[in-house]
Amino acid sequence: MNIDITGSFKEVTVVWKYIKNGESLLIDADKCTGCGTCLEVCPHSVFILKYKKALINLRDACMECGACKLNCPAGAIEVNSGVGCAAAVIGGMLGKKAPDCGCC
Repeated sequence: MNIDITGSFKEVTVVWKYIKNGESLLIDADKCTGCGTCLEVCPHSVFILKYKKALINLRDACMECGACKLNCPAGAIEVNSGVGCAAAVIGGMLGKKAPDCGCC
């Protein structure tokens, strides 16, 4: 949070960046029904809904966790979960390897 000169608080939006260009994230527009489930489950607001279709809006914010793919009822999303930052952090927490995905 930032404090302005009057002492009130202003909300600050933080956009996390993970693997550059969310390398494996794809949406098949022909399959997408526009249900918005991907928007609900994505922890970093990667998607937007436009023209009744999900679109990738913040590709660099994708941590390739796979929540969108697992929850898409139309099977319109492809992502290689287990290869991005989420997998590196979880692997590090479990002591399997140092928590480094190579994007920093």
